[in-house]
Amino acid sequence: MSIVSTSAPVLQMDSLAPELKVRDWIRGEALASFQPGKFYILEFCGTWCDTCEGAMLNLIQLQETYKDRGVEVVAVAAHESAASADEARSKLEAWLAQFPELNFRVAFDDTGAMITLWMQPSFSVGIPQAFVIDRDGHIAFVGRPDKLHDVLSQILAGTWRTSAQAKAAERQRIAEGEPEARKEALKKQIRAKIAAAEEIEDWKTALAAIEEGVALYPDNLSFRKAHVHLLLHKMHDMRTGLPVLRQFIRDGFDTNYEAMLETAFCELFDPAYDHSQFPSAERFAMGKELSEHILARSRLEDDYGEAVTYHMVAAYHHARGNKERAVEFLELALKLLDGLDPDVEGPKKGFSAALLQTLADYKGEK
Repeated sequence: MSIVSTSAPVLQMDSLAPELKVRDWIRGEALASFQPGKFYILEFCGTWCDTCEGAMLNLIQLQETYKDRGVEVVAVAAHESAASADEARSKLEAWLAQFPELNFRVAFDDTGAMITLWMQPSFSVGIPQAFVIDRDGHIAFVGRPDKLHDVLSQILAGTWRTSAQAKAAERQRIAEGEPEARKEALKKQIRAKIAAAEEIEDWKTALAAIEEGVALYPDNLSFRKAHVHLLLHKMHDMRTGLPVLRQFIRDGFDTNYEAMLETAFCELFDPAYDHSQFPSAERFAMGKELSEHILARSRLEDDYGEAVTYHMVAAYHHARGNKERAVEFLELALKLLDGLDPDVEGPKKGFSAALLQTLADYKGEK
Protein backbone atom coordinates (compact mmCIF):
# COMPACT_ATOMS: atom_id res chain seq x y z
CA MET A 1 0.00 0.00 0.00
CA SER A 2 1.26 3.49 -0.84
CA ILE A 3 -0.73 6.21 0.84
CA VAL A 4 1.12 9.21 -0.56
CA SER A 5 3.06 9.86 -3.72
CA THR A 6 6.33 11.68 -3.16
CA SER A 7 9.84 11.71 -4.57
CA ALA A 8 11.37 11.16 -1.12
CA PRO A 9 10.75 7.91 0.79
CA VAL A 10 8.03 8.39 3.37
CA LEU A 11 7.93 6.27 6.51
CA GLN A 12 4.33 5.25 6.93
CA MET A 13 2.09 2.29 7.64
CA ASP A 14 3.31 -0.78 5.71
CA SER A 15 6.83 0.65 5.28
CA LEU A 16 9.66 -1.65 6.31
CA ALA A 17 10.88 -0.50 9.73
CA PRO A 18 14.23 1.35 9.58
CA GLU A 19 17.21 0.09 11.51
CA LEU A 20 18.02 0.94 15.11
CA LYS A 21 21.11 3.18 15.25
CA VAL A 22 21.64 4.58 18.75
CA ARG A 23 24.61 5.88 20.68
CA ASP A 24 24.05 3.76 23.78
CA TRP A 25 21.55 1.68 25.73
CA ILE A 26 20.78 3.25 29.10
CA ARG A 27 18.36 0.60 30.36
CA GLY A 28 18.06 -3.06 29.36
CA GLU A 29 20.14 -5.12 26.99
CA ALA A 30 21.14 -3.74 23.61
CA LEU A 31 18.73 -4.48 20.77
CA ALA A 32 20.53 -4.84 17.46
CA SER A 33 17.45 -5.32 15.30
CA PHE A 34 13.74 -6.10 15.40
CA GLN A 35 13.15 -9.83 15.65
CA PRO A 36 10.57 -11.52 13.36
CA GLY A 37 7.46 -12.73 15.14
CA LYS A 38 7.55 -9.99 17.80
CA PHE A 39 5.72 -6.71 18.13
CA TYR A 40 7.67 -3.60 19.13
CA ILE A 41 6.45 -0.26 20.41
CA LEU A 42 9.20 2.27 19.71
CA GLU A 43 8.62 5.61 21.39
CA PHE A 44 10.63 8.82 21.14
CA CYS A 45 10.70 10.71 24.43
CA GLY A 46 12.75 13.38 26.19
CA THR A 47 13.60 14.78 29.61
CA TRP A 48 12.40 18.29 28.62
CA CYS A 49 9.03 17.17 27.23
CA ASP A 50 6.08 18.07 29.49
CA THR A 51 3.93 15.12 28.41
CA CYS A 52 6.70 12.50 28.23
CA GLU A 53 6.49 11.59 31.90
CA GLY A 54 2.88 10.49 31.45
CA ALA A 55 3.83 8.72 28.22
CA MET A 56 6.55 6.75 30.03
CA LEU A 57 4.10 5.66 32.71
CA ASN A 58 1.72 4.59 29.95
CA LEU A 59 4.49 2.53 28.33
CA ILE A 60 5.23 0.79 31.64
CA GLN A 61 1.57 -0.20 31.82
CA LEU A 62 1.47 -1.36 28.20
CA GLN A 63 4.60 -3.48 28.63
CA GLU A 64 3.14 -5.15 31.70
CA THR A 65 -0.24 -5.74 30.05
CA TYR A 66 1.07 -7.15 26.75
CA LYS A 67 4.36 -8.79 27.76
CA ASP A 68 2.89 -12.29 27.34
CA ARG A 69 1.73 -11.49 23.79
CA GLY A 70 5.15 -10.85 22.32
CA VAL A 71 5.16 -7.07 22.74
CA GLU A 72 8.40 -5.29 23.57
CA VAL A 73 8.59 -1.60 24.39
CA VAL A 74 11.64 0.45 23.44
CA ALA A 75 12.08 4.13 24.31
CA VAL A 76 14.59 6.39 22.58
CA ALA A 77 15.81 9.78 23.82
CA ALA A 78 17.10 11.44 20.66
CA HIS A 79 16.23 15.08 21.26
CA GLU A 80 18.31 15.91 24.35
CA SER A 81 20.02 19.30 24.40
CA ALA A 82 23.24 19.56 26.42
CA ALA A 83 26.83 20.76 26.17
CA SER A 84 28.12 17.21 25.76
CA ALA A 85 26.95 13.64 25.28
CA ASP A 86 27.97 12.85 28.86
CA GLU A 87 25.87 15.71 30.22
CA ALA A 88 22.88 14.65 28.13
CA ARG A 89 23.27 11.06 29.31
CA SER A 90 23.45 12.20 32.95
CA LYS A 91 20.24 14.23 32.54
CA LEU A 92 18.55 11.20 31.06
CA GLU A 93 19.76 8.92 33.87
CA ALA A 94 18.41 11.33 36.49
CA TRP A 95 15.08 11.58 34.68
CA LEU A 96 14.70 7.81 34.40
CA ALA A 97 15.30 7.44 38.13
CA GLN A 98 11.76 8.70 38.74
CA PHE A 99 10.40 5.51 37.12
CA PRO A 100 11.33 2.71 39.57
CA GLU A 101 8.94 0.33 37.80
CA LEU A 102 10.65 0.79 34.42
CA ASN A 103 10.32 -2.53 32.58
CA PHE A 104 11.62 -1.86 29.05
CA ARG A 105 14.74 -0.85 27.14
CA VAL A 106 15.76 2.79 26.88
CA ALA A 107 18.27 4.03 24.30
CA PHE A 108 20.13 7.32 24.01
CA ASP A 109 21.13 8.83 20.68
CA ASP A 110 22.78 12.18 20.09
CA THR A 111 24.09 11.40 16.62
CA GLY A 112 20.92 12.43 14.80
CA ALA A 113 20.63 8.99 13.21
CA MET A 114 17.32 8.04 14.82
CA ILE A 115 15.77 11.39 13.97
CA THR A 116 16.94 11.04 10.36
CA LEU A 117 15.79 7.43 10.05
CA TRP A 118 12.47 7.64 11.90
CA MET A 119 11.16 11.08 12.82
CA GLN A 120 11.90 13.09 9.69
CA PRO A 121 10.71 10.62 7.02
CA SER A 122 7.47 9.99 8.93
CA PHE A 123 6.75 13.75 9.19
CA SER A 124 6.91 13.46 12.97
CA VAL A 125 7.67 16.84 14.52
CA GLY A 126 6.94 16.62 18.25
CA ILE A 127 7.49 14.08 20.99
CA PRO A 128 6.32 11.80 22.47
CA GLN A 129 5.84 9.94 19.20
CA ALA A 130 5.17 6.21 18.90
CA PHE A 131 5.83 3.66 16.17
CA VAL A 132 4.50 0.10 16.26
CA ILE A 133 6.52 -2.51 14.37
CA ASP A 134 4.47 -5.52 13.35
CA ARG A 135 5.65 -9.14 13.57
CA ASP A 136 6.74 -9.03 9.91
CA GLY A 137 9.04 -6.05 10.52
CA HIS A 138 6.76 -3.47 8.89
CA ILE A 139 5.29 -0.31 10.41
CA ALA A 140 1.77 -0.84 11.72
CA PHE A 141 1.18 2.52 13.42
CA VAL A 142 2.71 5.99 13.65
CA GLY A 143 1.27 8.61 15.95
CA ARG A 144 0.71 9.99 19.40
CA PRO A 145 1.13 7.34 22.11
CA ASP A 146 -2.22 8.13 23.72
CA LYS A 147 -3.88 6.59 20.65
CA LEU A 148 -2.15 3.23 21.10
CA HIS A 149 -4.84 1.84 23.39
CA ASP A 150 -7.42 2.23 20.61
CA VAL A 151 -5.47 0.27 17.99
CA LEU A 152 -3.05 -2.09 19.73
CA SER A 153 -5.51 -4.95 20.13
CA GLN A 154 -6.35 -4.77 16.39
CA ILE A 155 -2.64 -4.70 15.50
CA LEU A 156 -2.04 -7.79 17.62
CA ALA A 157 -5.01 -9.51 15.97
CA GLY A 158 -3.61 -8.72 12.52
CA THR A 159 -6.67 -6.73 11.42
CA TRP A 160 -5.49 -3.15 11.73
CA ARG A 161 -3.23 -2.56 8.71
CA THR A 162 -5.82 -3.78 6.21
CA SER A 163 -8.72 -1.85 7.72
CA ALA A 164 -10.28 1.22 6.12
CA GLN A 165 -10.02 2.96 9.51
CA ALA A 166 -6.24 2.51 9.60
CA LYS A 167 -5.77 3.76 6.03
CA ALA A 168 -7.94 6.81 6.66
CA ALA A 169 -6.12 7.60 9.91
CA GLU A 170 -2.74 7.34 8.17
CA ARG A 171 -3.82 9.64 5.33
CA GLN A 172 -5.00 12.20 7.84
CA ARG A 173 -1.78 11.93 9.88
CA ILE A 174 0.40 12.54 6.84
CA ALA A 175 -1.79 15.36 5.51
CA GLU A 176 -1.52 17.13 8.87
CA GLY A 177 2.11 16.28 9.59
CA GLU A 178 3.80 16.87 6.24
CA PRO A 179 3.37 20.68 6.05
CA GLU A 180 4.55 21.11 9.64
CA ALA A 181 7.52 18.79 9.10
CA ARG A 182 8.56 20.69 5.99
CA LYS A 183 8.33 23.96 7.92
CA GLU A 184 10.55 22.57 10.66
CA ALA A 185 13.08 21.35 8.08
CA LEU A 186 13.22 24.82 6.51
CA LYS A 187 13.61 26.45 9.94
CA LYS A 188 16.51 24.10 10.64
CA GLN A 189 18.21 25.12 7.39
CA ILE A 190 17.80 28.81 8.18
CA ARG A 191 19.15 28.33 11.72
CA ALA A 192 22.17 26.52 10.28
CA LYS A 193 22.86 29.48 7.97
CA ILE A 194 22.56 31.90 10.89
CA ALA A 195 24.89 29.84 13.08
CA ALA A 196 27.50 29.48 10.35
CA ALA A 197 27.51 33.23 9.66
CA GLU A 198 27.62 34.19 13.34
CA GLU A 199 30.53 31.84 13.97
CA ILE A 200 32.71 33.89 11.65
CA GLU A 201 31.03 37.17 12.69
CA ASP A 202 29.64 37.75 9.23
CA TRP A 203 26.80 39.86 10.57
CA LYS A 204 25.48 40.87 7.13
CA THR A 205 24.95 37.27 6.07
CA ALA A 206 23.52 36.40 9.48
CA LEU A 207 21.07 39.31 9.22
CA ALA A 208 19.91 38.20 5.78
CA ALA A 209 19.26 34.67 7.06
CA ILE A 210 17.43 35.94 10.15
CA GLU A 211 15.28 38.26 8.06
CA GLU A 212 14.44 35.30 5.82
CA GLY A 213 13.27 33.43 8.91
CA VAL A 214 11.23 36.37 10.18
CA ALA A 215 9.58 36.84 6.77
CA LEU A 216 8.61 33.16 6.53
CA TYR A 217 7.66 32.73 10.20
CA PRO A 218 6.68 36.15 11.62
CA ASP A 219 5.35 34.59 14.83
CA ASN A 220 8.51 32.61 15.57
CA LEU A 221 10.05 34.03 18.75
CA SER A 222 13.47 32.54 18.07
CA PHE A 223 13.92 34.37 14.75
CA ARG A 224 12.47 37.63 16.02
CA LYS A 225 14.62 37.56 19.16
CA ALA A 226 17.71 36.90 17.04
CA HIS A 227 16.75 39.81 14.78
CA VAL A 228 16.56 42.30 17.65
CA HIS A 229 19.71 41.02 19.33
CA LEU A 230 21.85 41.01 16.18
CA LEU A 231 20.90 44.55 15.22
CA LEU A 232 21.33 46.05 18.68
CA HIS A 233 24.13 44.07 20.28
CA LYS A 234 26.20 42.67 17.41
CA MET A 235 25.86 45.26 14.67
CA HIS A 236 25.08 48.16 17.06
CA ASP A 237 22.70 49.54 14.44
CA MET A 238 20.43 51.65 16.65
CA ARG A 239 18.74 53.35 13.71
CA THR A 240 17.42 50.05 12.37
CA GLY A 241 17.33 48.05 15.59
CA LEU A 242 15.32 50.34 17.86
CA PRO A 243 12.22 50.43 15.58
CA VAL A 244 12.46 46.62 15.35
CA LEU A 245 12.56 46.42 19.15
CA ARG A 246 9.63 48.84 19.48
CA GLN A 247 7.54 46.66 17.17
CA PHE A 248 8.65 43.57 19.11
CA ILE A 249 7.39 45.17 22.34
CA ARG A 250 4.10 46.25 20.78
CA ASP A 251 3.47 42.72 19.55
CA GLY A 252 4.28 41.42 23.02
CA PHE A 253 1.70 43.80 24.50
CA ASP A 254 -0.92 42.84 21.92
CA THR A 255 -0.50 39.10 22.51
CA ASN A 256 0.45 39.32 26.20
CA TYR A 257 3.25 36.90 25.32
CA GLU A 258 5.41 36.76 28.45
CA ALA A 259 8.49 35.41 26.68
CA MET A 260 8.49 38.35 24.25
CA LEU A 261 8.29 40.87 27.06
CA GLU A 262 11.04 39.16 29.02
CA THR A 263 13.21 39.08 25.90
CA ALA A 264 12.66 42.80 25.36
CA PHE A 265 13.64 43.51 28.95
CA CYS A 266 16.86 41.55 28.52
CA GLU A 267 17.75 43.43 25.36
CA LEU A 268 17.28 46.72 27.20
CA PHE A 269 18.68 46.00 30.67
CA ASP A 270 20.67 42.76 30.87
CA PRO A 271 23.98 43.85 32.46
CA ALA A 272 25.84 41.35 30.27
CA TYR A 273 25.11 43.56 27.24
CA ASP A 274 26.71 46.86 26.30
CA HIS A 275 24.05 49.58 26.28
CA SER A 276 26.43 52.53 25.87
CA GLN A 277 25.19 53.25 22.33
CA PHE A 278 21.49 53.16 23.26
CA PRO A 279 19.77 56.57 23.37
CA SER A 280 19.03 56.85 27.10
CA ALA A 281 15.69 58.63 26.76
CA GLU A 282 14.28 56.02 24.39
CA ARG A 283 15.74 53.11 26.34
CA PHE A 284 14.19 54.23 29.63
CA ALA A 285 10.88 55.17 28.01
CA MET A 286 10.56 51.61 26.70
CA GLY A 287 11.65 50.27 30.09
CA LYS A 288 9.02 52.32 31.90
CA GLU A 289 6.29 51.13 29.53
CA LEU A 290 7.39 47.49 29.89
CA SER A 291 7.57 47.75 33.68
CA GLU A 292 4.09 49.20 34.00
CA HIS A 293 2.65 46.59 31.69
CA ILE A 294 4.15 43.51 33.30
CA LEU A 295 3.41 44.72 36.84
CA ALA A 296 -0.27 45.02 35.92
CA ARG A 297 -0.73 41.71 34.13
CA SER A 298 -2.48 38.63 35.51
CA ARG A 299 0.79 36.70 35.86
CA LEU A 300 1.22 38.36 39.26
CA GLU A 301 -1.18 35.78 40.72
CA ASP A 302 1.74 33.33 40.55
CA ASP A 303 4.46 33.87 43.18
CA TYR A 304 7.35 32.58 41.10
CA GLY A 305 6.22 34.59 38.07
CA GLU A 306 5.83 37.68 40.24
CA ALA A 307 9.36 37.23 41.58
CA VAL A 308 10.70 37.03 38.02
CA THR A 309 8.80 40.20 37.18
CA TYR A 310 10.22 42.06 40.19
CA HIS A 311 13.72 40.96 39.19
CA MET A 312 13.29 42.47 35.73
CA VAL A 313 11.76 45.70 37.00
CA ALA A 314 14.61 46.04 39.51
CA ALA A 315 17.08 45.96 36.60
CA TYR A 316 15.21 48.83 34.94
CA HIS A 317 15.30 50.99 38.09
CA HIS A 318 18.95 50.22 38.74
CA ALA A 319 19.92 51.12 35.17
CA ARG A 320 18.26 54.52 35.48
CA GLY A 321 20.04 55.17 38.79
CA ASN A 322 17.21 54.52 41.26
CA LYS A 323 19.14 52.07 43.45
CA GLU A 324 16.70 52.19 46.39
CA ARG A 325 13.74 51.23 44.20
CA ALA A 326 15.76 48.44 42.60
CA VAL A 327 16.70 47.01 46.01
CA GLU A 328 13.07 47.22 47.10
CA PHE A 329 11.90 45.10 44.16
CA LEU A 330 14.64 42.51 44.70
CA GLU A 331 13.73 42.17 48.38
CA LEU A 332 10.07 41.70 47.42
CA ALA A 333 11.11 38.97 44.98
CA LEU A 334 13.16 37.13 47.63
CA LYS A 335 10.27 37.35 50.09
CA LEU A 336 7.95 35.71 47.55
CA LEU A 337 10.40 32.88 46.93
CA ASP A 338 10.53 32.07 50.65
CA GLY A 339 6.91 30.97 50.56
CA LEU A 340 7.04 28.85 47.43
CA ASP A 341 5.82 25.27 47.27
CA PRO A 342 8.58 22.61 47.61
CA ASP A 343 7.68 21.36 44.11
CA VAL A 344 9.57 24.32 42.62
CA GLU A 345 12.55 23.96 44.94
CA GLY A 346 14.91 23.33 42.02
CA PRO A 347 14.29 26.53 40.06
CA LYS A 348 13.66 28.45 43.29
CA LYS A 349 17.09 27.57 44.67
CA GLY A 350 18.99 28.74 41.61
CA PHE A 351 16.88 31.86 41.19
CA SER A 352 17.23 32.79 44.87
CA ALA A 353 21.01 32.59 44.60
CA ALA A 354 20.95 34.84 41.52
CA LEU A 355 18.70 37.37 43.29
CA LEU A 356 20.93 37.43 46.37
CA GLN A 357 24.00 38.06 44.23
CA THR A 358 22.23 40.85 42.33
CA LEU A 359 21.04 42.38 45.60
CA ALA A 360 24.60 42.36 46.94
CA ASP A 361 25.87 43.94 43.73
CA TYR A 362 23.27 46.69 43.93
CA LYS A 363 24.17 47.39 47.56
CA GLY A 364 27.90 47.23 46.85
CA GLU A 365 28.32 44.26 49.17
CA LYS A 366 30.05 40.89 48.81
